[in-house]
Amino acid sequence: MAKSLFIAPTSLGSGLTSVCLGLLRSLERVGVSVGFYKPFLQSVHRGEALHNNGKDTSVEFVRARSHLQPPDPLSLKEAQHLLNRGKSDLLMETIVGEYQKVAQDVDVVIIEGLVPDRTEAYIARLNVEVARNLGSEVILVSSPKSSRPAALDDELDFSARLFADPSDPDVIGVILNKVGEPEREGLSGLSLQRRNEEETSPTHYGSQCKVFSDKRFQLLAEVPWQPELLAPRVADLARELDVRILNEGQMHKRRVQSVSVVARSIRNMADTLKPGMLLVTPGDREDIVVTTAVAALNGVPLAGLMLTGGLLPDSRVMNLCRRALDTGLPVLASDTNTYETAHMLANLSSAIPVDDPERIDRAMEAVATQIDTVWLQNHLKVQRQRRLSPPAFRYQLSERSRAANKRIVLPEGNEPRTVQAAIICHQRSLARCVLLGNPNEIRNVANSQGLTLPDDIEVIDPATVRDNYIAPMVELRKHKGLAPDMARAMLEDHVVLGTMMVAQDEADGLVSGAVHTTANTVRPALQLIKTHDHARVVSSVFFMLLPEQVVVYGDCAINPDPNAEELADIAIQSAESAEAFGIEPVVAMISYSTGESGTGQDVEKVREATKIAQQRRPDLLIDGPLQYDAAAIESVAKSKAPDSKVAGKATVFVFPDLNTGNTTYKAVQRSAKVVSIGPMLQGLRKPVNDLSRGALVEDIVFTIALTAVQAKQVEDAKGADSSPQPLSA
Repeated sequence: MAKSLFIAPTSLGSGLTSVCLGLLRSLERVGVSVGFYKPFLQSVHRGEALHNNGKDTSVEFVRARSHLQPPDPLSLKEAQHLLNRGKSDLLMETIVGEYQKVAQDVDVVIIEGLVPDRTEAYIARLNVEVARNLGSEVILVSSPKSSRPAALDDELDFSARLFADPSDPDVIGVILNKVGEPEREGLSGLSLQRRNEEETSPTHYGSQCKVFSDKRFQLLAEVPWQPELLAPRVADLARELDVRILNEGQMHKRRVQSVSVVARSIRNMADTLKPGMLLVTPGDREDIVVTTAVAALNGVPLAGLMLTGGLLPDSRVMNLCRRALDTGLPVLASDTNTYETAHMLANLSSAIPVDDPERIDRAMEAVATQIDTVWLQNHLKVQRQRRLSPPAFRYQLSERSRAANKRIVLPEGNEPRTVQAAIICHQRSLARCVLLGNPNEIRNVANSQGLTLPDDIEVIDPATVRDNYIAPMVELRKHKGLAPDMARAMLEDHVVLGTMMVAQDEADGLVSGAVHTTANTVRPALQLIKTHDHARVVSSVFFMLLPEQVVVYGDCAINPDPNAEELADIAIQSAESAEAFGIEPVVAMISYSTGESGTGQDVEKVREATKIAQQRRPDLLIDGPLQYDAAAIESVAKSKAPDSKVAGKATVFVFPDLNTGNTTYKAVQRSAKVVSIGPMLQGLRKPVNDLSRGALVEDIVFTIALTAVQAKQVEDAKGADSSPQPLSA
């Protein structure tokens, strides 16, 4: 039977949704099978109902970002109507029934409670009734801001007493959210960045609060205040304030980090022209409009410009600023005066819109990284699920990448997605990235995206090091008669140069392909790094992050039509890759026929490859030929391959040729909106990995992490045995 955790906030503004979703993510990451249920739809901010069109943020985000399909919450008005008519039993029956739908297939259910409201006294009692009827243990969520420990003790004690009746569930723990949030009054809320004078030494509630030091409650997390999580997009601001849009620009991407009301001379406003700044000024201050345009043309990614008072600049001034507007600068116009507009900005809703997954994802991440999941697992006594979920896979990959601490070269150093991915990897300590390219150009690419290239990210100008690799490259290719002038010409290609860095042990791995073809990435690796002695063929796998589990597809990128020997090798390599990244390998050799039912050259190749792979690796679960549905779906497997130990349970799918593999991976990726990581190359002496040219920033980040883990495995293999070992992943 599933266990449930009822998450109850102690006050308004505790960040309940972010905490619930962050807790969900943290449990998923450690492999717990977890569900989500929100009994009631409650809009506690004006902007929440406005942004979300009546949809619930928590439920919509869980549906969009996972395989879970929580039921729609009951409206709070409907619940109140039933209570007023004395039908509380019917209300609870409905809640229990909806909960059971969520709980039937998971080990733990996260239940998001109601936010207390002084005007609605029944809400607190409703939280208690739901928790009692569902048999839930309770976790309190509090935002202490700058409260003294004694005051927090009183708040938590009062909230816990609501659940303290012997027949009701007990509070087991507390999550403190937004710890250190400054008090803001009036227009001080305009700045989303904490001012220096507000910086104070942090309060250590864990040791200073009696409820924690006396072990009454477990302190599950102290989530620090992070003002950047408040940053709305300019589009959100325009929607909530209902202002005119004079120039849309990048209003759906640019975020408002801070706001400055400007009515000063140009020289006195220069310091306010910073990335993420929204400038608010009367519409007839054309000097400020032009100054803002100059800043935009100089590459400063301002959040936008808000013109007030119902005034607009002369059309000739706007035409003069046209090139600046084309850089993506949003321009809005408010009919209210500057003070009123500033006041509205200071009181913007902090609710995250349903259509802003990036922001809520960051808020979830801020919580998930702080949760004490070890204590929770021990308390709940839940075991890790056998199948590796996507969050668990990503988490393990990130942790292993950090531990590896490898130097990964990125030849496409001035490509915007690659630059952003390198910065993210640097911030998360996933790898030591080396960007190849002109340093000034790379810095400008970062600035154009509103990012700052950290000083300690390594950038190498190829022109300054190219000559260092001519002689080593000639030596590596002397059997092909490579001359120095030819080597120099080939090294003009940054991918070739980066590959030489890996071949010379100056880098641990390489990631390329955002703007290059697979051949551009793989060919230099085959020529300069070369195939491992134990590999019959270089192949590839994709890690497919399906809704409920991560599976491996091979080979979907390299070999057009492998023979039986090569296909067997691909199967073994793919199984080793799966195992190396925490996936239990259950290998299905895919064909258009299952078992002995089909004949023909293509199915015979798969049948022979299966036998070869089974003979070479009797310790692995390998079966084939199997049709995809027989390999993946247990109900189909029972009828098509009832005696197979692989059918219906496959985690590694080996396709007979590139046509089948690439088509299948693309169809699954695009139709089911599945994240795929790869292709990851197998069989090379050192890791080189290719990207899809349509790769997202997230794809590049995880491919870099994956490459770092591969590099660590190469290192460990060399340390364990002086003789060459196959690169399994």
